[in-house]
Amino acid sequence: MAARVHLVDGTYELYRAHYSPRPGHRDPAGRDAKATVGVVSSLLALLHDSEEAVTHLAIAFDNPIRSFRNDLFADYKSDDGVPPELRAQFDAVEEAVRALGITVWSMAEHEADDALASGARRFADAVDQVRILTPDKDLAQCLRGERVVQVDRRQKKVTGEAAFRAARGFGPLSVPDFLALTGDTADGIPGLPGFGDKSATLLIGAYQHLEAIPALPYQWTVKVRGALQLGATLVERREDALFYRRLATLVDTVPLAESLDDLRFRGVPRARFESWCDAVGVKTLKTAPRRWAP
Repeated sequence: MAARVHLVDGTYELYRAHYSPRPGHRDPAGRDAKATVGVVSSLLALLHDSEEAVTHLAIAFDNPIRSFRNDLFADYKSDDGVPPELRAQFDAVEEAVRALGITVWSMAEHEADDALASGARRFADAVDQVRILTPDKDLAQCLRGERVVQVDRRQKKVTGEAAFRAARGFGPLSVPDFLALTGDTADGIPGLPGFGDKSATLLIGAYQHLEAIPALPYQWTVKVRGALQLGATLVERREDALFYRRLATLVDTVPLAESLDDLRFRGVPRARFESWCDAVGVKTLKTAPRRWAP
């Protein structure tokens, strides 16, 4: 049994690298490659991290930032507003990651988050632990005991199901219900007017799912500020809330072609990686890998 499967949110890594204070980089043709080089550096650091002890690894990207959810809801997140120099690296970063010998899940109809959720569901019982590397609150719905955990590398924080319940007051399966009420600005989900983190936490903590919340506020077992107005809003816009929950619920049945063995990291393929370094003009990374493929 493998110790761990690491599932990386590539879109988050790409954005983080693009907006980081690290120096910019242009390839020999003059194209912006800062974000791509940053992702490669970040992944090398992960592969070299003795505490993470990577044995199996996959990374998921949104390419483009559009999915079936945009067909359901026009205001859902999309490529609109993505800086052109960053958008131009979406294909390039996938090529770079493959040059490291890492499995890439390039998402079009579904989102990268759906791929991560599907990978977690598929491999959780085959390994000691699945570690989802992203701070994205959406992925908390995948937590399962200590078998599936979420890792925020920047804050060096690992969150399992028990820690999530203690911190948030509700369980992982209620995350979409919570987001349906509060909204999620990162994804373009508006939520219901009047609901904030505190009121939504109290209600979801008490009732777990939207359908279980009594229609009449005087029947609520928790004291929520502005209960009369919030109760009226929930009755009036219950269908909206259920729809927003659908948008916030990750698809964990995306058909991923790779087997667990396909995710095994066997080392960086030297010739391919060195060729990529030459093409992008990053001589300092050429000797960075500590484990080469046989």
